Amino acid sequence: PAAAMSTLLVNQPRYAWLRELGLQEENPGVYNGRWGGRGQVVTTYCPANNEPIASVRQASLEDYEETVKKAKEAWKVWADIPAPKRGEIVRQIGDALRQKIKVLGSLVSLEMGKIFVEGVGEVQEYVDVCDYAVGLSRMIGGPILPSERPGHALIEQWNPVGLVGIITAFNFPVAVYGWNSAIAMICGNACLWKGAPTTSLISVAVTKIIAKVLEDNKVPGAICSLVCGGADIGTAMARDERMDLLSFTGSTKVGKQVALMVQERFGRSLLELGGNNAIIVFEDADLNLVIPSALFAAVGTAGQRCTTARRLFLHERIHDEVVAKLAKAYAQVRIGDPWDSDTLYGPLHTKEAVKMFLDAVEQAKQQGGSVVYGGKVINRPGNYVEPTIVTGLPHNAPIVHTETFAPILYVLKFKEEEEVFAWNNEVKQGLSSSIFTKDLGRIFRWLGPKGSDCGIVNVNIPTSGAEIGGAFGGEKHTGGGRESGSDSWKLYMRRST
Repeated sequence: PAAAMSTLLVNQPRYAWLRELGLQEENPGVYNGRWGGRGQVVTTYCPANNEPIASVRQASLEDYEETVKKAKEAWKVWADIPAPKRGEIVRQIGDALRQKIKVLGSLVSLEMGKIFVEGVGEVQEYVDVCDYAVGLSRMIGGPILPSERPGHALIEQWNPVGLVGIITAFNFPVAVYGWNSAIAMICGNACLWKGAPTTSLISVAVTKIIAKVLEDNKVPGAICSLVCGGADIGTAMARDERMDLLSFTGSTKVGKQVALMVQERFGRSLLELGGNNAIIVFEDADLNLVIPSALFAAVGTAGQRCTTARRLFLHERIHDEVVAKLAKAYAQVRIGDPWDSDTLYGPLHTKEAVKMFLDAVEQAKQQGGSVVYGGKVINRPGNYVEPTIVTGLPHNAPIVHTETFAPILYVLKFKEEEEVFAWNNEVKQGLSSSIFTKDLGRIFRWLGPKGSDCGIVNVNIPTSGAEIGGAFGGEKHTGGGRESGSDSWKLYMRRST
């Protein structure tokens, strides 16, 4: 055991910064005002070299039960605090994250595998949502409506739902919790978080920062409870009547199971599931804009964003030119350790993801596709694969309609607007979509009722990258939920007329 301990990255001098986040060899994975955890111990690994970082003791079902009770008790205190005062505490959480932004960004890079600037950017997003939530805490409310009865008032009062369960995915291990928790908190809810098991250290580190702010303000720490765990804890949350809202981010497959369990008890769910996002390039598009946009949307985060571009529709007149230029751009992508500042492209998150990548490339070939760039595993430590471009497939090939969480871009030819808008919409998911064109009429048709059926509809910018001020989410098999800005706060409250 002693030898095993010394091989953990947390014990190596070059990773001493992990201690600044309060991380040790073995970390308690349950927080409900006190730290603990009596479940199994899970070690997390660095995707860039598959070396063990440190371990987390997960929640047992008894820990879960105790934590739900404490979160419900904490809610009674939190709901009585005026919303603007809750906003002030959320502001302090944002400030505390700001102070640790680089070291937390480094942990995201180390444990999730995304490049350092994206890791920092993700923490920045949580900070930004905190700032947004502060202002929102003075604005949430409903109208006073004219009553038809003399001397009567008709008002809409918005109240917190109570306890919000938040299940997040590995690919945005900080930001998605931030979107949910900051908004849920100013609305007057308590939160119970279960992050992805493979990014447990991030869940612990973020919760340590939040816990200190809550404790300094002398409010119960259980307002932001944490239960690290696997499917057993997730299932318990989905079936638990005490979860007034369950916000789930993850795959469409698991999301469907969660939704059915929540619906079974007439609970409320907010789903952020998969995407099979398309970029459509018309013959009048500015190709100087198209090439970098398509590259970043397809290759950024090694193709592991829910908003990653997976389909690129090119007008037949520009198809060959764009493919040639794109392949040339792909060849210039700097591949390396995610924490090196000049790296643009890091590893896939797990060994399983590498296998899924290879399977998808094989299927694409069998279905008639040509790999014009990439398609192979990179010979180096860690879960690295080549960013990949596949041409020659029909728009409705089964593999094109399958969301593979990897950097594979299917390039497809089209002739006219009507068919390509239909092809954009023919997949099961409906998260993000983009067109590149200078035609104003076409732009408004794209945004209109017969245009894109997605929750995020872009013009002359890529599919990935959304702003916190808007509502984020998608239609159909993406789940229909909305998070972050606009009036998404209403999902975390109940309306009394």
